[in-house]
Amino acid sequence: MTGLRWTWAALLALAIGSAVPLRLTAQAGGGAPVVTLAEARRRAAAVDPAAVAARAELATAGWERRSALADLFTPNLTASTNYTRYNDVFFSFTGAPSATVSTAALEARYTLLGAGKLSELRRARASVASAEASEAASRFRTALATDAAYYAVLAEGELSRVAADRLRRATEQLGVSRVRVQAGEAIATDSLQLVLEVTRARHGVLRRDSALMVARLRLGRQIGSTGPADAAALDTAPPRPLPLSLEDAAGELRTRGPELEAARAVERRASAALWTQREEYLPDVTLSAVTAAYDSEFFPSFLKRNSLAITVSLPIWDGGRRELSLARASAQRDIARAQREEQERATAEQMAQVYNGYRTASAGIELAQIAVAASAETYRVQGARYREGATTILDLLEAQVALGEAEAALVQSRYAARLALAQIEALLGRRLFDGQN
Repeated sequence: MTGLRWTWAALLALAIGSAVPLRLTAQAGGGAPVVTLAEARRRAAAVDPAAVAARAELATAGWERRSALADLFTPNLTASTNYTRYNDVFFSFTGAPSATVSTAALEARYTLLGAGKLSELRRARASVASAEASEAASRFRTALATDAAYYAVLAEGELSRVAADRLRRATEQLGVSRVRVQAGEAIATDSLQLVLEVTRARHGVLRRDSALMVARLRLGRQIGSTGPADAAALDTAPPRPLPLSLEDAAGELRTRGPELEAARAVERRASAALWTQREEYLPDVTLSAVTAAYDSEFFPSFLKRNSLAITVSLPIWDGGRRELSLARASAQRDIARAQREEQERATAEQMAQVYNGYRTASAGIELAQIAVAASAETYRVQGARYREGATTILDLLEAQVALGEAEAALVQSRYAARLALAQIEALLGRRLFDGQN
């Protein structure tokens, strides 16, 4: 009996003595900079590699269109000069013996037909439209990833507090059990059960604190920081009903969702590229004008000649390279079309998943709130009954665990609803509520 009491006392001292520094660990990282959701979205959009790449592609596509316009309406200009010295004297353009020759020329060349000139502008415009749609889709994907990281910090912070409350309740009940055991009103195994619960609660605190630290680091990385970042608290108002039905949301997604717009733009660009390859079968008609000067000295001025030429060339056979390029462009167009059609078929499924997920999570919040209230009352009653000796330690532990699980479920349901709303907005490419964070 003495050995059992010694073991119980040692476990009790270990449980109580190690519970205090845990909350110090849990509060570590509290000095991280706090950002709002709007600020996090703005900073993430500026540093996210996908968003940066999308903006760079849009800028490149803009120059591609300007280049196509310039090629359509302006000639290509080339200026050249040459100064050559030979080892023997000969009669040059000047009619006098000389060992040097100097030439200078200015050439203007304009393609009237061929070389993809007619379809290049169309392809460039399709590239701009594709880049714009891709940039919009990338912007909302970045916002969704930022929202997920932001909500993860808030959720893990609240779950860490739930774990700390479970540890606090277990420690309090351990103290009550110790008094009852010393008074002979309970057996030592009651305290051993509570020591086990304290140990489990401590482990839960460690897990939640670790998850919170990782979530803060993930948010910091998302917004361009090398260290952790903390999320400013959001309101706890219940989720509002969605302002559109599932059918309307699916129809809007199919009509102008950013991902669908990007897929359609990619298909148009692939189709324009195919037409560019088909133009390779047309004859090339080029108008060129050259003005040149010749002399035996640099900066020639002795002899000047001007020329104007129209060149017509018909490509007949180049070893199949033209046909290979056409086959590749046709395959790319078919692939882009198949991907666009698949995305259109998937719109109803995608929207139904996130739409019903939002409704389910919203309903789950009310259920979780009721569960928390019921579990808290059950725990209070079981605690009072245990102090009076009217129930067992197992009933008290069951009520305590149920309360912790109900509080965690409430936290998860609340942020699941926010994340589902962010997913709907990312699919539609717009915010559903005015003035929302």
